[in-house]
Amino acid sequence: MLRSWTDALLAELDLAGTEVDIDAVLGLAGVVARGVVRPAAPLTAFLVGLAVGRAGADAPEAFERAAHRARALAATGDFAA
Repeated sequence: MLRSWTDALLAELDLAGTEVDIDAVLGLAGVVARGVVRPAAPLTAFLVGLAVGRAGADAPEAFERAAHRARALAATGDFAA
């Protein structure tokens, strides 16, 4: 189901053919949801996506850099509810 949704949304956004690591995105969202607060998960996914888009570099590498920074920030415990 998620793969079908992702592929359909990629096509709708004129991004067909773009590789998306669904497990990595969901893993990041899970870390943030547990480490910060649940509503932070979609916001984090959006902001990491924005960072990847602006990086102008290899998308998987840019995602990993941005996701690493987001996970590290969530792990500080400074933002836990």
